[in-house]
Amino acid sequence: MSAQKRKKPIVMVTGAGGVLARHVMKRIKSTHDVVAVDFRWKVEAKHAIATYHADMAQRGFEDIFREHDISGVIHLGRVVTTVAKLKARYNANVLGTKKLFDKCIEYNAGPVLVLSSFFVYGAHPFNPALLDEEAPLKASDLTHHLVDSVELENLSNIYLWRYPKLGMVILRPCNIAGPGVRNNIGRLLDLRTVPVIAGFSPVMQFIHVEDLADAIVVAFRGRKPGIYNVSPPDCIAYKDAVELAGCRPLPLPSVPSGLPRTVSRLLGWKALPSYLVNYFKFPTIIDGSLFEKTFGWKPQYSLEDIFSYYRNRKHEEKLRAKFVKEVEVS
Repeated sequence: MSAQKRKKPIVMVTGAGGVLARHVMKRIKSTHDVVAVDFRWKVEAKHAIATYHADMAQRGFEDIFREHDISGVIHLGRVVTTVAKLKARYNANVLGTKKLFDKCIEYNAGPVLVLSSFFVYGAHPFNPALLDEEAPLKASDLTHHLVDSVELENLSNIYLWRYPKLGMVILRPCNIAGPGVRNNIGRLLDLRTVPVIAGFSPVMQFIHVEDLADAIVVAFRGRKPGIYNVSPPDCIAYKDAVELAGCRPLPLPSVPSGLPRTVSRLLGWKALPSYLVNYFKFPTIIDGSLFEKTFGWKPQYSLEDIFSYYRNRKHEEKLRAKFVKEVEVS
């Protein structure tokens, strides 16, 4: 059989309805057929051979493994803190992921890549200047809202060492931003007026969504199990990031210490949930050098590329509003 007709291995991509997954599927299709799975909504993915709206914790999820010869999994389907309450997130992120890992073992589906987050380190005034992969995960000690994120990491670590045949890779990226990204930082940078904590402007790291998609595909194909931080080498102060994104800062008083969290909760700021306030007070900077050295990965997008997208969006919205107003007047 010719190389062109030879059947491609099949990779399952969870969280396939998100913009990051779409970028990943576009990149991986040259070497793999894709089965796209999302538990939130029905997926329409042109780069997938099959799509499923399925809950990993439910019995029917196993049918996907029966119907397809899954040879690897890219697990991007983590329920974020703004989508569901704590119990529902825990069930999906921890119990659902355990079910996924168990099926990977049963059906010999590996390698497995798991997308985590730098949030698991926790935001603390005594964090070291650079957090490497061996730093303790303190997030669950600082807020119960991130317990499921840390438990997902702990679960992944158990399977990483207990089941080496899974070839598990765990990625902890910094703030993800760029077109289509609807996480907390993406929604903040989309606003015209952005809350900042008076007296604080922590240094932050940002990665473009397409750079992270490249990193995920490189790590999945590289088959080098382990835990890796993923971040570009450059950083920026939060206030500078806000200004570069075309936002107007709105200072929040920082004294007493619980006031910013209370204000955020009372105003219902989904882009700045109260339990993430400390990440806008204290730096949580990760060391991404191990990932760069191991996989030879380099980001293609600069900080200016990232923030100019948000700045240009605001400029375009302003022009559209002006045009609509002129039309109404005429």
